[in-house]
Amino acid sequence: MFLLTVNAGRAKTVDYTDAPSGRTGIDKRPVDGPVRIESPGPGGAGASGVAGDDVCDLRFHGGADRAVYAFAREDLDRWERELGRQLDNGSFGENLTLSGVDVNGALVGERWRIGDQVVLEVTGGRIPCRTFAGFLGEKGWVKRFTQSDAGPGALLRVIEPGEIRAGDPVTVVHRPGHEVTVAFLHRAATSERSLLPATLAAADWMESGLLGLARQYAEKYASEGAGAAGEGTEGEGA
Repeated sequence: MFLLTVNAGRAKTVDYTDAPSGRTGIDKRPVDGPVRIESPGPGGAGASGVAGDDVCDLRFHGGADRAVYAFAREDLDRWERELGRQLDNGSFGENLTLSGVDVNGALVGERWRIGDQVVLEVTGGRIPCRTFAGFLGEKGWVKRFTQSDAGPGALLRVIEPGEIRAGDPVTVVHRPGHEVTVAFLHRAATSERSLLPATLAAADWMESGLLGLARQYAEKYASEGAGAAGEGTEGEGA
């Protein structure tokens, strides 16, 4: 398991985002040399955990719980075959393109050491949005990405800061005692909301937006006695 590339993007004004600023940093490209990774705090100008990376829509991106976004190269390869187009590292707006890591099977709260210094903790998965769809230019992309079994990729918080670079090994150093994976949480938050109460087993590690949704639906489900699965939604994304 290793890090293929660290990817960062600079803010650009585009016509396909609904961010209040009209700008996005989704166009991420591999960065040469060591890159500093540290927690950006709850928001603000430096909302990405990756040095040199811009976050433009602080409603849904950045901050301590969503400091870094990782995607597996193997899943990009699956999408290459399905879409019939080349997808370079960073094409999905991910900060880290990983090889050999079961990103979507990772438990919420699982910790990864990358290189000698950095430790990251899984907080959830990406919910696709109009900016992502507009950037890729694929028809029906939000629904297609949400329903795919390729998985959403993982959002991460920074536990131990430091520098990383392409080629660094990735090691799982902690797995919490529950069974809520990134893929399961994504399914619960989008197409099968009756599963949301079960995700609260990972409440101590979940990113705040998804945790709020899970708690809200758990309360609703309890008050109704037995709820049906909620409708999928075009939600917050990257």
